[in-house]
Amino acid sequence: MKITIGASTAGDPSSRKSILALLRETRPAEAEEAVAARLNGRLVDLTAPLEEGELETVAWGDEGAKEVYRHSASHVMAQAVTELFAGTKLAIGPSIADGFYYDFDLETSLTPDDLPRIEERMAEIVERDLPMVREEWARRQAIDFFRERGQDYKVEILEEIEDDTVTVYRQGEFVDLCRGPHLPSTGRLRHFKLLNLAGAYWRGDEHRPMLQRVYGTAFDERSELEAYLHFLEEAERRDHRRLGRELDLFSFHEEAGPGVVFYHPRGAVLREIIEDFLKEEHKRRGYQMVVTPHLFKGQLWHISGHMDYYKENMYFFEKDGMEYVVKPMNCPGHLLIYKTRPRSYRDLPIKYFELGTVYRYERSGVLHGLMRVRGFTQDDAHIICTEEQLEEQVAECLEFAFFSLRSFGFEDFDVYLSTRPKNAVGSDELWEKATAILGRSLEDMGIPYTLDPGEGVFYGPKIDVKLKDAIGRSWQGPTVQADFNNPERFDLTYTGPDNQPHRPVMIHRVVLAGIERFYGVLLEHYAGELPLWLAPLQATIIPIADRHLDYAREVESVLREEGLRAEVDDDRQTVNMKVRRAQMQKVPFTLVVGDREIDARAVSVRDRGGVEKRGVPLEEFLARVLAMVRERSTSSAWEG
Repeated sequence: MKITIGASTAGDPSSRKSILALLRETRPAEAEEAVAARLNGRLVDLTAPLEEGELETVAWGDEGAKEVYRHSASHVMAQAVTELFAGTKLAIGPSIADGFYYDFDLETSLTPDDLPRIEERMAEIVERDLPMVREEWARRQAIDFFRERGQDYKVEILEEIEDDTVTVYRQGEFVDLCRGPHLPSTGRLRHFKLLNLAGAYWRGDEHRPMLQRVYGTAFDERSELEAYLHFLEEAERRDHRRLGRELDLFSFHEEAGPGVVFYHPRGAVLREIIEDFLKEEHKRRGYQMVVTPHLFKGQLWHISGHMDYYKENMYFFEKDGMEYVVKPMNCPGHLLIYKTRPRSYRDLPIKYFELGTVYRYERSGVLHGLMRVRGFTQDDAHIICTEEQLEEQVAECLEFAFFSLRSFGFEDFDVYLSTRPKNAVGSDELWEKATAILGRSLEDMGIPYTLDPGEGVFYGPKIDVKLKDAIGRSWQGPTVQADFNNPERFDLTYTGPDNQPHRPVMIHRVVLAGIERFYGVLLEHYAGELPLWLAPLQATIIPIADRHLDYAREVESVLREEGLRAEVDDDRQTVNMKVRRAQMQKVPFTLVVGDREIDARAVSVRDRGGVEKRGVPLEEFLARVLAMVRERSTSSAWEG
């Protein structure tokens, strides 16, 4: 609730009471719940002096509250670390989505066993209820203060600040450089948890010192903290990197270099299923498949504009005096194919599709399993059409994208319309026209969206679809980009009905986006328990004894002839051990065969959830699973 502060309430500037003091006098309950305040629109400490104007308290759940709360938690953690480890040098400690971190330069290498100890000291600091006091210092004074204490990182930050005055926050003997705002005292910090450790280069530069980063989270309500910790446990259970190892799907090798993926036999099967889906659906929609080289001359990337806007993410080498680029994008290759012969308006739209592998430099610190790699394959398509066809083609791309995501079991999406960035090619007029067409397409299809200012690519605006997985996390998915600029830069033309040359427009689009990232998201969405149609191994057949092996092989042959992926497990282990192994490998169906099954030409079925059905006729089992595969059912349960 807003409070209007008049001159009489604010008082004389030299003796003004704090916001917190006013709240305690007039609204004591609000004073206890407030995290910070907005004074004339500015987010400030509760201990800030009153001013004339509009005052609004900021409580947990209000905009900005979590950032203040968690930033304060990072200061409490930093104080705890400096008290426990002599000689600690402080770097930075911001709040982040769902938590906070602080980077430290320590002589001691922290381990997970240190986190409870740091938490215990944090609890002591909270118990002390130290005021978190904002102070304004001359920049020179601050430099001298931190230099005397060996805080080199703070000195470096201060030397780059142009203002003559800076702010620091003091809590007891602990002083840190910070803009704030913060909680009024450490005692206001209620529920927190330190989560993990990581290495982080100072300022993200691998040529600078490696620091030790401690991550944590903090909540005002214990129930929210417990729910978040449960979410983290669930995310860990679903981690695609762990599942990749356990299910023997893929691996990474330092000998080969970071950020490149090796697919194992079963992992390659899953990738092939995804790619076959894409090939089938693109052909059905009139796309023509093309294949372009992995290496292009550098000059091509000057024409496209990537050399000016994307150079730091590209790989270069020189041979025979010629500069080459390992392609980071597929689009220039598709444009060259278009230019190989004259085109008529009757030919348009032309839709080129490629499962094109591209290579982009990512810093080693941001690589993350399949989600962030240096070499990946895109389900990349470029549609070259007339301006009049553009809106219809955008709509078709969106329909294709949502159909594909739903086919794999995703139903929850956020859609963004990203507009012109600061560094872009082309006129404002063309950008406005392209953006308007994308917006109309979304509106005509009844798709709600959010504007994302400045997040378009350098050559055009785009629609971004973020898909949400089973535990609510958002992942980058399909994009549809309208481009009036590359047809101009590559001098694309078509002959119109007037027999004159005209300039086409183009759409850049991906349906599932990077295959690697989608593969990882898919694994995490299903926690490795992939639907039957996607499972690399759909059925394991287990003979009870050696005399049942021939029938097990016959069952395997019948299933394989119908296109199912089945294997006999003939290891010399107990049946129970082999059943358990199939369960651990998340195989949808385990079929056990013995004397009764042979006599009845049947199988005993156990699904992944533990449901068992004995004596199922082989033909019935076959018919049911083929129907589940044909329907792309997201369930692999045996019912009935």
